[in-house]
Amino acid sequence: MTQAFILDTDRAQALAHYPHARRVGDLLFISGVSSRRADNTHVGVTHRPDGSVVKDIRLQTEAVIRNIEHILHAAGLELSHLVDITTFLVSMSDFSGYNAVYNRFFEQETGPTRTTVAVHQLPHENLLIEMKAIAAFPSA
Repeated sequence: MTQAFILDTDRAQALAHYPHARRVGDLLFISGVSSRRADNTHVGVTHRPDGSVVKDIRLQTEAVIRNIEHILHAAGLELSHLVDITTFLVSMSDFSGYNAVYNRFFEQETGPTRTTVAVHQLPHENLLIEMKAIAAFPSA
């Protein structure tokens, strides 16, 4: 069985000891991905002068999908190779904004299966969304 690990030094690093992705056979399992940048800031978060913070689910969703795409490219794959996505939302009130962005990347007939769940919180207070995914390598 083929096994390989992807540790992408151009992206935000894992907060514990795990890879960005792990290949097992013809499947690539992608760890939870957020909108965190390599410098530990977050896409879709604006800190206002008055101290308030504005979080944008659309910008965060796009950043998460782009980060997944980057991991896929490191493995020689594309978004079209995704077969399953699990999404974690801090608030289901963000569901429509998340869907609007998600639907720009995937078609119903060819996109991955998907599960979306609400969670109490994510590893950083700035995060509204996290996604994990499974991709399949094309048959030889």
